[in-house]
Amino acid sequence: MARRPPSLNRLRAFESAARLGSFAAAAAELNVTPAAVSQKVRSLEEGLGFKLFRRHANNLELTDQGRAYQPGLHDAFEAISRLTEQVRAMRAGPVLTVGVAPALALHWLIPRLPGFSKLHADTEVRVATGGLMNPLRDDWTCTVRRGEGNWPGYEAMELFPSTLVAVCTPQVARQLRRMQDLRKATGIVVAHLREQWAWWSEAMGNKAPARCASEVSFGSSSMAVQAAIDGVGVAVAQIHYVSDALAARRLVAPFGIPPQRYESWYLAFRTVRLQEPALGWFRDWLRGESARQMQLCAKLGWRA
Repeated sequence: MARRPPSLNRLRAFESAARLGSFAAAAAELNVTPAAVSQKVRSLEEGLGFKLFRRHANNLELTDQGRAYQPGLHDAFEAISRLTEQVRAMRAGPVLTVGVAPALALHWLIPRLPGFSKLHADTEVRVATGGLMNPLRDDWTCTVRRGEGNWPGYEAMELFPSTLVAVCTPQVARQLRRMQDLRKATGIVVAHLREQWAWWSEAMGNKAPARCASEVSFGSSSMAVQAAIDGVGVAVAQIHYVSDALAARRLVAPFGIPPQRYESWYLAFRTVRLQEPALGWFRDWLRGESARQMQLCAKLGWRA
């Protein structure tokens, strides 16, 4: 039959006294009396069958067993504390899982999420990697994605239309007075979205595709936008990826914004999810943010 382990109170008393070097210091840490600490340690020693301290008039000296025991107990109590904090951090309230393309998440949704969290502090928000290259998942509450809004089995609410715009830093823009000046610039390209440059060029009225002096290719729109912000060159991006940077003048659109609509962004979700409060709150909040986004686009010079 396995022995019952010592009580946590007795172990805590010993660990504290061993670490701090006295019963008085341990008593102050544990908010009890020195006599209570001494009694708990003595009871622990009796249960173990050996001494943990050699008691002297002015100090405590750990025995060999005490020195071997204390570090492990310290680590164990630290692990309990960490586990307790993890459990405390777990929420019992609603959970909202949003699948969203990395570029829209990084450059549009995440900067605005504190507003939603302020309104619904009890809702745990989880942002998952979505986008057209990733299938819709049933464990998501909803998804924000671009397209035509016709995903079988899903309801779709249009958030805002989008267009493509060429952007760069104000410093890079100084050499871009005419479209032909792109031949002196570095073009930033998303490897699987090369057609966006051609669409933008045609939307700007060019009969031939725009040509740059050199090209840097990235694997995602979020990296391409960041490269433009860092002054690497000129990128063609969805206006919603760069609207905040344009408003803050970290980026500029040296050739203006084409009036044409490229595609739209939607909130999509399963009908059965309509019963979930978190989806309703998020949908209502997104309506307001979408309206503000289109107002921002209008200030930047684009109306769908």
